[in-house]
Amino acid sequence: MSALGKRVRPELPELSYLEVATAAVVIQQLDSGSVDLAILDGEATPVGGMGVAKQLKDEIDDCPPILVITGRPDDAWLANWSRAEAAVPHPIDPIRLGDAVVTLLRGLPRRDPRV
Repeated sequence: MSALGKRVRPELPELSYLEVATAAVVIQQLDSGSVDLAILDGEATPVGGMGVAKQLKDEIDDCPPILVITGRPDDAWLANWSRAEAAVPHPIDPIRLGDAVVTLLRGLPRRDPRV
C-alpha cells in the first residue's frame, strides 16, 4: 500500500484499500463485486495468493483483475498458471507495481504476466 500511495496517476481516481487476512474473506469480498483489483501475496500461508487467484478465476464470474506479488522473478510462471493478469516480484519496485496496477485498472490487455 505504501508503494502505491493514494493515487498512482493523476488522471485516475484515488485508491482505497481493503486489507484482509484469510482466503475465505478474499473470496467473499471478490464475490461481492465491490473489488476492482485484487493484489494477492503469492507467499502467504497457509493458503498462497496464487492458489487463491486460481480459485477466484475458476469460481467467480466476471472476476476482477488479479496481481500476485511473487517471492522471486522466476515465479512468474506460477502466477501465469494461477490466471493472474500480472505478477510483480519481491523486492517490490514501486514504479513496476504502479505501472502494473495502472494497466490493470485501465483494462489494457497484458502481453506477459511478468511486470
